[in-house]
Amino acid sequence: MADNAKLQVAGKDVEFPVRSGTIGPDVVDIRKLYAQTGAFTYDPGFTSTASCDSALTYIDGDEGVLLHRGYPIGQLAEQSSFMEVAYLLLNGELPSGDDLGNFTNTITRHTMLHEQLATFYRGFRRDAHPMAIMCGVVGALSAFYHDSTDITDPTQRTIASHRLIAKMPTIAAMAYKYSVGQPFQYPDNSLSYTGNFLKMTFGVPAEKYEVNPVVEKALDRIFILHADHEQNASTSTVRLAGSSGANPFACMAAGIACLWGPAHGGANEAALNMLREIGTPERIPEYIARAKNKDDPFRLMGFGHRVYKNYDPRATVMQKTVREVFESLGVNDPVFETALRLEELALSDDYFIEKKLFPNVDFYSGVILSAIGFPTTMFTALFALARTVGWVAQWNEMISDPEQKIGRPRQLYTGPAQRDYVPVGQR
Repeated sequence: MADNAKLQVAGKDVEFPVRSGTIGPDVVDIRKLYAQTGAFTYDPGFTSTASCDSALTYIDGDEGVLLHRGYPIGQLAEQSSFMEVAYLLLNGELPSGDDLGNFTNTITRHTMLHEQLATFYRGFRRDAHPMAIMCGVVGALSAFYHDSTDITDPTQRTIASHRLIAKMPTIAAMAYKYSVGQPFQYPDNSLSYTGNFLKMTFGVPAEKYEVNPVVEKALDRIFILHADHEQNASTSTVRLAGSSGANPFACMAAGIACLWGPAHGGANEAALNMLREIGTPERIPEYIARAKNKDDPFRLMGFGHRVYKNYDPRATVMQKTVREVFESLGVNDPVFETALRLEELALSDDYFIEKKLFPNVDFYSGVILSAIGFPTTMFTALFALARTVGWVAQWNEMISDPEQKIGRPRQLYTGPAQRDYVPVGQR
């Protein structure tokens, strides 16, 4: 591409520099557009706008590529661990054995919550949605950890980052325990990050909890696959909140609130609900026919992706993991059989192949989480738990970026032009 992009606005010719990243599309730097032309660009949803430069995550939706710091997501999910991926996203490189041990030790020893937060939980109704609790508790962390809210201090930023990654499983597990009326379980430092979360979620004081290694590995993979996904809605929300100088706990609470939206974090729950509606494998042809009918409002959830126009690279790993979990847990449920059969039919049906409606990560993750024993209300909370790593890494990158400014999107104003006020008695 040329060094400059030429644009004509109201008869005036202007040029803007074109910048290139390591890989991916070039970008036209329009920061001086308003100053030079008096015009803005119009881009609802910012789908054609790069709001920042970032060295964290790269997506090529057409080719089905997802890289974290250059490493393919499939390799990380198959060979790495969530703690290793967290270190990679935060620090830019894979850790040595000693680095990983020290990092894991630091996270492990930050997992406990301030004891007064247990009282905070009891202020919620028992039927409160876990995401409502997560929003409130994470935002409240800034009231308990004053020593890590100064965003100008790199040491405090590091401590806050570690605390958020470490405490999010505890917060999520306590939200679940509160909803089912069971006592909170304290963290167990002898377990892995994911194993500890499973115990805090499903363990009870009356008996010893044994972590199923297959389930532990499956959930760890789900965490890896959801760790970061470039400049999506919740990540952009975290960056936008952070651009004002808000403390990191407030920024993460903002990200959780955005993720709660069904168009963002609720897709795996929608996919599972669809499978339950279908019910049994025998009814799949009926629903596939409905999906093909343009006049029928029914849509197959968990197929296709807004970004990936090819196969979702995260789904490839999940496809294998589903079978491992089902076999280990001895799952015998029509819903899960329906999922496997629907996947098989969709991958061989010309209609789905032509439209590239492949199963995505949400199709598989909802099925796996349900098989493990998580209620659908916890699905988005688990997403938030995993994505915290990406949010924290993106927030740190933004704070350290000398070109970063407070977010201030512009608008195309379509309201009334200036008019004079008329006293109420004269209207």
